[in-house]
Amino acid sequence: MLKIIALGGSNSTKSINKKLAVYAANQVANAEVTVVDLKELDLPMFGIDEEAIHGIPANANKLNRLIAATDGLIISLAEHNGCYSAAFKNAYDWLSRIDGKVWQNKPMLLMGTSPGARGAQTVLGIALAGFPRLGGNIVADFSFPSFGANFSDREGIINPQLKAVFDSKIESLVKAL
Repeated sequence: MLKIIALGGSNSTKSINKKLAVYAANQVANAEVTVVDLKELDLPMFGIDEEAIHGIPANANKLNRLIAATDGLIISLAEHNGCYSAAFKNAYDWLSRIDGKVWQNKPMLLMGTSPGARGAQTVLGIALAGFPRLGGNIVADFSFPSFGANFSDREGIINPQLKAVFDSKIESLVKAL
């Protein structure tokens, strides 16, 4: 059985990116899905002084071990003012202190969604440029626009054109696993 991590890049309890990541992970046949909730990680704000005084937080080490034990990653990034959410960036920073190859070369489907028509394209561009330098093996990426109009909690992706593109992205990830 394949092991997949689904991570939504927000600490919101109503995160549409978490919904999209979990939905995507559940489209991978024969997969055991581990959902990483940034809110539950409850990491202190990264800083050199924080690390010097308290060391690497246990939950950052736990997340690093989860990544090491997985076959693939599905990450859907929230876009806050054109960048990563503070919660995601904080976890990312802590992970980089454990291993410079944060994503450990695991096959990754990188996504982003937003309520608007751009579908988190700005933050996806940032991640597409930066993740490979830190062990990101991005095998597919997907920008999902207008989440509220194109996604149903019961049916998933309801726009046929977006669903077809999404399905091809899942297929690319599965081939890489």
